[in-house]
Amino acid sequence: MATRFRKSRRYRGSRYCGWGQIGQHRQSGSRGGVGNAGKHKHLWIRTVIEEPDRFGHASINSHNRNVVNHWINVRDLDSLIQEDESKKNSKGQYILDLNSLGYDKLLGGGQVSSKFEVRINRISEKAREKVEGSGGEVAVIK
Repeated sequence: MATRFRKSRRYRGSRYCGWGQIGQHRQSGSRGGVGNAGKHKHLWIRTVIEEPDRFGHASINSHNRNVVNHWINVRDLDSLIQEDESKKNSKGQYILDLNSLGYDKLLGGGQVSSKFEVRINRISEKAREKVEGSGGEVAVIK
């Protein structure tokens, strides 16, 4: 087709080239948006077919995971007590209420040097073995 018969030649200088008022035929309304627009709405079937794992979250980050904000190792228990007999029970064990001190979990790093009666929400198996092995007790509070 000759160039002189093309529609674009007729529209030279007309500013809108037959597309009406300002801005028409410039945005992306005729194709449903730009980029990932409409993936949850009008382009959902395309999402299901082409990208089924696009939305949602990784299963490793569950919504109800139990987050431990403050923890302490058994090596640090000695620094929490002071050598006074008022904090000992009848068995000669130091009483430590770690919940009231703001700790969520007791971990098993280090060694235990004294006998403790520990009260805590959560405790690791290694920490339980070390505390009970040194002649102490563990009370898990729910």
